[in-house]
Amino acid sequence: MRLSTAAILIAATALTACSGTKNRSLESVHQPVVSRADYALDMGVSGDGLAPGERERLAGWLGALNAGYGDRIAVDDGGNPDPRVREDVAAVAGRQGLLLVEGAPVTPGAVAPGAVRVVVTRMTASVPGCPDHSRTYQPNFGAHTSSDFGCGVNSNIAAMVAHPEDLVRGRTSDGTIDPLTATKPVQALRDKKPAVDQGLQAVRTSQSGAE
Repeated sequence: MRLSTAAILIAATALTACSGTKNRSLESVHQPVVSRADYALDMGVSGDGLAPGERERLAGWLGALNAGYGDRIAVDDGGNPDPRVREDVAAVAGRQGLLLVEGAPVTPGAVAPGAVRVVVTRMTASVPGCPDHSRTYQPNFGAHTSSDFGCGVNSNIAAMVAHPEDLVRGRTSDGTIDPLTATKPVQALRDKKPAVDQGLQAVRTSQSGAE
């Protein structure tokens, strides 16, 4: 009876060690996955830009989407560009911290005559399956990395990257370099006076007025 129980325990331990995520390399199997969503709003236009009331409707829509840094906003004018419409959309988007970009993504359905379509593109990055505790760390007869290996680093990268699409395509330089932009952080550090130069503040130590 004791031998049978020991055999069952050994078999269960072996199955536990063999199950779960297996990886014998130093490349994590848990990689960021980038997802994209396009939100579209058709708006009426008049002879001098957006139709009356459409600016307020656009502002409310962007607020409902909680649009902000990292999102992209574009105007699909159906092949009939109007600079005044773009100016109106850019002004509303600017109050949300967005910059109007060129080239709207393809969305279902055609833009009706006398209307434009505002498209907000949002990308998010996440690491599916993390944390992963599907396999015990020991015993490790196959010299596998932990089933949770890479979850912490890649999840932090996915959460912190400003433009998630950079994880897929990267970003190339447009060939222009602005030295002033590159030196701004260094100049700000040099201009900041050390706290030691400000002296010590007077602190009241008692209610009698002694300092």
